[in-house]
Amino acid sequence: MSEIRTASVARKTNETDIQVSITLDVDPSVKQEISINTGIGFLDHMLHALAKHGGMSLDVKCKGDLWIDDHHSADMSDFALISINLSEAFKLALGERKGIRRYGTGFAPLDEALSRAVIDISSRPYCVVDLGLKREKIGDLSTEMIPHVFHSFAMAAGVTLHVDCLRGDNDHHRSESAFKALALAIREAISRTGSSEVPSTKGVL
Repeated sequence: MSEIRTASVARKTNETDIQVSITLDVDPSVKQEISINTGIGFLDHMLHALAKHGGMSLDVKCKGDLWIDDHHSADMSDFALISINLSEAFKLALGERKGIRRYGTGFAPLDEALSRAVIDISSRPYCVVDLGLKREKIGDLSTEMIPHVFHSFAMAAGVTLHVDCLRGDNDHHRSESAFKALALAIREAISRTGSSEVPSTKGVL
C-alpha cells in the first residue's frame, strides 16, 4: 500500500495565527475530514470546495486582525487555497515528486459560470488568473484577494497555474467555479501513476 501523503504547517505572527493540516490521499470508503475557519465566511466556503472536490482532507484554523482588513488573513492562510501555509502544507505532503501525473486540467461549471484550471507541478512557480470579477466584495472577502489566493498558492507550492473563468454573470459563481476547477486539476495532477520515476525529461522536478 502506498504511503498516505499528509503534512501540517503552523505559523504565528503579530497579525495572524494559522494552523493547516492536509491529507492528499483519502480512501473512497473513508469520509473526508474538512474543517475550515479563517474568520472570513466566503473564503471558508471556497477552501471547503477546494478540499471537497480535490479529494483531500483539510483542516485550516486562522485567527487574524480581520478588523483591520482582510488582506493579511487571506494572504497568510489561504490554499486560495489559497495561500502560503496551505501551499507549504501541500508541498510537504506531496513530497518527492515521483510517480505522479504532474499535469492536471479541470473544468467546473456552476450554473451560468464555467471555469478552467490547468496546473503543472513543475517547481517553476508561475500564475496567470483571469476571473473577470466586477464586484468589490463577495460576502466579507474583497474580490481583489481572490486572484491573490491563486497566485500565492502557485508561488509557495512551486507550480505553474492558469485559472480562467470562461463565462458567467454572477461573481460568486465565477469564483466558486474557479476554485472547483482548480480542485479537479490538482486531483488529476497529484494522482499516482504507479511509476517510481520523476515525470520530467530532466529527471528532476
